[in-house]
Amino acid sequence: MGDRIGAGNRGQSVLKFDGLYPVIHSGCAIGGDMRLFQTVAGLRTYLATCRANKDMNCRIGLVPTMGALHAGHLSLVQRARQENTWVVVSIFVNPLQFGANEDLANYPRSLESDQAQCEAAGVDAIFLPSVAELYGTEDLSNKSGLFQVIPPPEMTERLCGAYRPGHFEGVATVVSKLFHIVQPDRAYFGQKDAQQLAMLRRMVEDLQIPVEVVGCPTVREADGLALSSRNRYLSPEERAIAPLLYGSLQAAKDRFRQGERAREPLLQAVQTELAKEPKVKAQYIDLVHPTTMKSLETIETEGLVAIAACIGNARLIDNLRLKTRRPIIAIDGPAGSGKTTVTPKVAELLGLLYLDTGAMYRAVTWLALSKDIAIEDEAAIAELVSQCIIRLEKPETLEEKAPTLRVWINDQEVTTAIRTPEVTANVSAIAAQKAVREILVEQQRAYGRQGGVVMDGRDIGTYVFPDAELKVFLTASVHERARRRQIELKEKGQGEFSLEDLESAIYERDQKDSSRAIAPLRKASDAIEINTDHLTIDAVIDQIITLYREKIGVLPTIDDVPPDDVPPDDVPPDDAPPDDAPSETP
Repeated sequence: MGDRIGAGNRGQSVLKFDGLYPVIHSGCAIGGDMRLFQTVAGLRTYLATCRANKDMNCRIGLVPTMGALHAGHLSLVQRARQENTWVVVSIFVNPLQFGANEDLANYPRSLESDQAQCEAAGVDAIFLPSVAELYGTEDLSNKSGLFQVIPPPEMTERLCGAYRPGHFEGVATVVSKLFHIVQPDRAYFGQKDAQQLAMLRRMVEDLQIPVEVVGCPTVREADGLALSSRNRYLSPEERAIAPLLYGSLQAAKDRFRQGERAREPLLQAVQTELAKEPKVKAQYIDLVHPTTMKSLETIETEGLVAIAACIGNARLIDNLRLKTRRPIIAIDGPAGSGKTTVTPKVAELLGLLYLDTGAMYRAVTWLALSKDIAIEDEAAIAELVSQCIIRLEKPETLEEKAPTLRVWINDQEVTTAIRTPEVTANVSAIAAQKAVREILVEQQRAYGRQGGVVMDGRDIGTYVFPDAELKVFLTASVHERARRRQIELKEKGQGEFSLEDLESAIYERDQKDSSRAIAPLRKASDAIEINTDHLTIDAVIDQIITLYREKIGVLPTIDDVPPDDVPPDDVPPDDAPPDDAPSETP
């Protein structure tokens, strides 16, 4: 079945201006209306047709749900809509993840409302399978007869896994099925279900499933209660006391801000707060590592305070991440907004590491050339970069005209070698390779685990460091960037260019950067925008440093924050106009 629901204009690609740069918003060009599929065959055929559309860079986002949609689910859909060409929402109450005495029969179901909300949110297709469609039978009483995905016990023996035997096996099994059916590029899950999120990230890594698992912030009511379909079970009286769960986590955060790092005092703060209301029956209160789910005695870099409690017939969960690392600054923006000029200076003034991704791509290029590997041999390049380690360090002392960053690859210093004309001529081709981008992003994230880094690009705040403490989005009008570029070209003796021609080139570059399959230009929803049109470089730097110092005042902690691919702007694609700012203004 492939029913059409409602009406819309998903068959169009519309160029809009978001702030001061253009963004491509596109949806499925097949039929226009939101579609509903109940069979694997129907959905796969539909998605194959979508992927065959050569006019679009096909990116599919999946939002798995059990229905009874609320604003938390819709925040996942909104994120998926921003980052993908097509969005699929699955609605399936999965019997495999419910225990014998749990609420499978009573779990809220509101299909008509769910469909209407999906349509309004711009979803392209709903997948609404039956139990038999996914598992081959309606009778799942004999689970031992089913092929299941079994997560590592170390990830499921604490928190919810200790009280819901078989739950995470059911989750892993149904999600792996959905991943293989839909084959999405990205799948979206809420941070509220932190154990599930960590387990699914481990699953795609260990099973090498080519899906990016995107964690999204917990959405809360005004009084702090995390949104959940099970909130519907609460009576008015119970609803009034439910925010105590979040209040107890805030008590732990307050102790953390005061410098407490040990397990027992942090958990005692939660218990003391919960004790104020006897109707709140805590099932567990724990401190674990947010990635491994292992118990922590002390928070050294980051920790997750997690809680489950019963209020009446409702079992509710919540959590809060706490971090000790130095802050990360993510600076994004269109070409020519000044970010590659500003970012290294911000790092120098704040004593942070400038994570120069351009240098990392150059190091890989140098290594490939030194080993006589053909640049166009993507398989060989992928093999090479998978076995290399790049190290970036600030010099102990900064001397005039000396490099502000030292670069090693496989323990060989290449700080000067990566700046040769031969490397410059080939780095764009290396940087455009997807495998190179993916592997280097993992190395960049490794630096981020300790914090204290500054990085610029197009999707740093949304993809590379989605949990950066400070996200800045630099903008400038097309006219201003064209004016800057005109001055720069003239000063370099590269000829006279009209503003009209430069504006056209920059507009086309913005369009490409916003819609490219790899590292598209994205503004994080929590990024602070700075318009550099009438600002000097020093003024922009001062604003960023002021924002950083304001953030320091509330660190270390992370509240409900979330957590492709070409290099930064100093390595433009061969067909792109040169970019970034002249020396006198950003």
